[in-house]
Amino acid sequence: MTDAPLFEIDDLHVSTPDTDLEPGVEILKGVSLTVRAGEVHALMGPNGSGKSTLATVLLGSPEYEVTSGTIRFQGDDITEWDTDVRGKAGLFLAFQYPQEIAGVSILNFLRQALSARKGIEMSVLELRLSLMEWMDKLDIDPSFMERYVNEGFSGGEKKRNEVLQMAVLEPEMAILDETDSGLDIDALRTVATGVQAVRAERPNLGTLAITHYQRLLEHLQPDHVHVLVDGRIVASGGPELARQLETEGYESFK
Repeated sequence: MTDAPLFEIDDLHVSTPDTDLEPGVEILKGVSLTVRAGEVHALMGPNGSGKSTLATVLLGSPEYEVTSGTIRFQGDDITEWDTDVRGKAGLFLAFQYPQEIAGVSILNFLRQALSARKGIEMSVLELRLSLMEWMDKLDIDPSFMERYVNEGFSGGEKKRNEVLQMAVLEPEMAILDETDSGLDIDALRTVATGVQAVRAERPNLGTLAITHYQRLLEHLQPDHVHVLVDGRIVASGGPELARQLETEGYESFK
């Protein structure tokens, strides 16, 4: 790990857009967070606290409006960057609810995504070899690469596919939006082990894991834990903060 900031959120205020029928509603109310290379940060909070809003805003979602504050990545202010530009620069989001893409195989999807990320045309053979290597590490059947993206996948398969994408695309910063959502204990362990395998290959990868529960953090072992309540980070600390939440809940932070 280094002391140089990899990813910085500074006093970020975010609202839903104004419409003809009603004004926008402020959801994030001054969020600040700094992730350095190699660090794992966990963001925890109750339903409706703004966790998933933050995740989508960090990838440039047009559903929300940044009213003030900045997002910086590798020293660049990316607050106004489009989603595809952020992705090409090395920012990755693992979705809470991964979408199905009918008729597009995982192999072809990743070939297009990686070609855009690297700025070169990736050969099918080269990518197939990389996929086979990672599928072996992540305990995924090789036939997986020919299946259509998330079509007919179980919850665990969808989340493992997200981890596979993270491995192959080689981002600099990964945001995991409730990757543990809907998983049983065995599936959670498999996904968390996959994330750790990617981190072992890329020790400078910064990670922001957004979750409700400590169980994911038992595997990821975060360096820092933050509590988000009503659009604000109300507490920050080490792993002991997650354990406190597990026993006391969020009421003491409201």
